[in-house]
Amino acid sequence: MEPLNTTSLVKREFSAQPYDSFRHDLRSICGSFNPHLVDKDDTVYGAARRIDVCGMEFAHISNDLDYVRRDWDDIRQDAAEHLFLIMQIEGSCGLEHSGQQNVLDVGECILVDSTRPTTFYFNGRFSNHLSLHLPRQLMYTESKVDFDIARKLLADDPMALMLRALIAKIMTTPETQSGAPHLRELMYNATRQAFLSTGTREEPLHALPDCATKRMQMVDLLIDRHLTESDLSARWLATRLGVSIRTLQQDFQGMGVTCTTVIRDRRLRFARQKIEQLKTEKNCGTIAEVAYSAGFNDISYFNRSFKELFDCAPTDLLKSGSQEKADKS
Repeated sequence: MEPLNTTSLVKREFSAQPYDSFRHDLRSICGSFNPHLVDKDDTVYGAARRIDVCGMEFAHISNDLDYVRRDWDDIRQDAAEHLFLIMQIEGSCGLEHSGQQNVLDVGECILVDSTRPTTFYFNGRFSNHLSLHLPRQLMYTESKVDFDIARKLLADDPMALMLRALIAKIMTTPETQSGAPHLRELMYNATRQAFLSTGTREEPLHALPDCATKRMQMVDLLIDRHLTESDLSARWLATRLGVSIRTLQQDFQGMGVTCTTVIRDRRLRFARQKIEQLKTEKNCGTIAEVAYSAGFNDISYFNRSFKELFDCAPTDLLKSGSQEKADKS
């Protein structure tokens, strides 16, 4: 496996550790995932480690658990949203995600969405994988192509080979290197192309069964695809789905949210990811430009909503990046 052969960052030393310690590490790195043991031994052979390199975040997860699950309640607990590009390094694991089931073997890759329930199955067998955390809103909103979640790439697929080679390059590239921003952008684009959709996400709307679950799945995709467009609203979504706005509002109420809030919060998360870029890339724009590009027309409303969701102002987030750079220099 290329990342193991080219860098010492992906450590292969494992030991048994207390379940509570492993669970804490896993959740602090990946979000609200719940690990389950095979028996009552209360130890996990493996580790959950975070790797920060080239301005990107990886999770290196090894374990001999029974399974790890993330459900809707867990998803609601997490403010951050990612796409996880998972590459199997050793062993294998089963994966149930977005209505599909796969078995991931050595060298194979898959894309997982943190906003959808997921279960990893290990059945007590040792598994070792690397997960690259990609900014979800940036991946969708800045994409000119449709790409698939939960579709596996076989180890010998040229696209899987390309992704593994890029990860190996990223693993050896410091964030301070001048080419790091371009390498990150290449990783985003390569991932989209690797999982390029074989169909379209918007054509079969008229064929969907008349049920709230299916409607909300399509709403999720439509919001991601049209997030920064000024026309995006509950009325626009209802028209695209061929239902009344009242029906759509009831669907959202069933989830305990409103359509307006969901769109606003996704735009805010997209804006936060763009501000994170401002911290590491020169001449990348201003906070006001980020707000407008995310679909906000009122800067005061943007600042107020941002602080409400993230408990900090956009300028505070930007200053924290400047301070980190000063501390390093």
